[in-house]
Amino acid sequence: MASKKYVFFISITAALGGFLFGFDTAVISGAERAIQEVWLLSDWMHGLAIASALYGTVIGALFGGIPADRFGRKQSLLWIGLLYFISATGSAAAWDVTSFTLFRFIGGLGVGASSVVAPMYISEIAPAKNRGLLVALYQFNIVFGIVIAYISNYLIGTAGLPEDWRWMLAVEGIPALIYSALIFRIPESPRWLISKFNDQVKARAILTRTDPEGVDESIRLAIAEEKLQKAKGSFAALFSSKYASSTLLAIMIAFFNQVSGINAIIYFAPRVFEMAGISTENALISTIGIGIVNLLGTFMGLYLIDRLGRKKLMYIGSFGYIISLSLMAFNFLGPGIPSFWLPIFVFGFIVSHAVGQGSVIWVFISEMFPNELRAYGQSLGSFTHWIMAALIANVFPFFATQFGPGYIFSFFAVMMVGQLIWVRYKMPETKGRSLEEIQKDLHKNYVA
Repeated sequence: MASKKYVFFISITAALGGFLFGFDTAVISGAERAIQEVWLLSDWMHGLAIASALYGTVIGALFGGIPADRFGRKQSLLWIGLLYFISATGSAAAWDVTSFTLFRFIGGLGVGASSVVAPMYISEIAPAKNRGLLVALYQFNIVFGIVIAYISNYLIGTAGLPEDWRWMLAVEGIPALIYSALIFRIPESPRWLISKFNDQVKARAILTRTDPEGVDESIRLAIAEEKLQKAKGSFAALFSSKYASSTLLAIMIAFFNQVSGINAIIYFAPRVFEMAGISTENALISTIGIGIVNLLGTFMGLYLIDRLGRKKLMYIGSFGYIISLSLMAFNFLGPGIPSFWLPIFVFGFIVSHAVGQGSVIWVFISEMFPNELRAYGQSLGSFTHWIMAALIANVFPFFATQFGPGYIFSFFAVMMVGQLIWVRYKMPETKGRSLEEIQKDLHKNYVA
């Protein structure tokens, strides 16, 4: 029991990076209008300032694996916490739009790096039988952070504080400091210790506390895997024939995650509801409902991921996506459908995402690569996710205005048919298997 409590503490501490990820992403929604008014920003400059965090996220995801591989997962998690703190306090104290943009960019670096390092760290320290649940805690914390940010914005915004937007942004500094302090209490990744230093003594001491039943097997498999690696781990190695299957799987799940339209819904839900004829007030209420439904769906995904497995959850999510997106498209394109149905269809879409892709993506990517390439592989998967998120967010308003949301949702539905086919024929099941066993299976057809 003690080991279960300890590994849960380690996992939830690392996953708090996801809480800061979600909080940082959502908190700006309460401050962005005031920021435009304070500095008299044009629409273009305002958009650039608000999107600066997203640009930082792309860079952080692409390069976040480098310090994780060189200096260790624990050290990288500490730096991520400090990036969040610097961003929160700096953005709150910003004296002009340039300083604000810079500090938001720094926060984006933390978000991107967090999406690489935290799931990777948890996957390397968790017992195989509970790995799905523990890594999925990261996704739960993202959703939880979004909900708390909305609540925090509401409380501060109704408190009558002068320059309340600064307080909204500054609040994030508190959980960032707590997170950074907690990182000192977690151990380094045992698989990184073996991969980097062949330090079996420290690795065994850690695994004895986190996975006492599987410690000997984990050490044996980790050593065996390292002996099989013929080349030094590098980003370029991801594109060698030996790791092509792992790389393609990570890229495809990240690609499908975004062409589901999830970020189009999260970022532009009020606009979508208003285009369906729903009043602004009811559109905002419906948007709050999205956050709550997302949280409940994520709870369900966490409960099921180690019981049903990754692949079955992706089946459930894919069918849910196709049905809900088709209904959303028909709501705009079909004749005479009452607008009050649209939030219901959107809630169905959010549940499908939360139970399926939302719960699986970070777990699955973290399981796809050997120890010495996991940092680079996680970076590539996260980079694919974030660059697609940026593209979808940038083009959605234009295409929604030019063609209407009905055709866009139809496109997303077709993409999810593609995901369903990919899940059926290409996606492996990884439930209950050690990371080394997964690698052996992925590379069994490789001939050196």
